[in-house]
Amino acid sequence: MLEELQRQTRHGVPLEICGLLLGKATRVTAVRQARNVARKAHRHFEIDPAVLIAAEREAKAGGPEIVGYYHSHPSGQVKPSETDAKNAAPDDRIWLILNGHEASAWQACKNPELFGPFAPITLDCT
Repeated sequence: MLEELQRQTRHGVPLEICGLLLGKATRVTAVRQARNVARKAHRHFEIDPAVLIAAEREAKAGGPEIVGYYHSHPSGQVKPSETDAKNAAPDDRIWLILNGHEASAWQACKNPELFGPFAPITLDCT
C-alpha cells in the first residue's frame, strides 16, 4: 500500500497528490485517492469534497472509517508544513506525508508533542 502511494507521489510531480486513509484507529486497511482541488496544487492540497462526502456516507452505512488523510510534499520533507499545521483540525485523524521515497505519519491532536498540532505516530499499513 505504501509503495503504491509513493508511486502516485512520483507520478504526480510537480503537483501534490492526496486522498483518504480508511480503516480503524491507527490501522489503515485501504486508501482512496482523491483529486487535489487546491487552486495551487503544486504547493497545497485540498481533497475533492465529493470523495470525502462519499466516504463519510459509506462509513455511516457500516463501511470503513476515515482514519486520516495522505498527501505529498513532492519536493520537500515528510514533516508537516506550516500550511498543514494551520489547516489541521485537532480531530485525532492521521496525516500521512510522502515525498516519493520517504513517509511519515502524524496525528492531529489538541496536545501535540512536536510540530504545531501534530504528534508523530507509528502507522500500521499492513
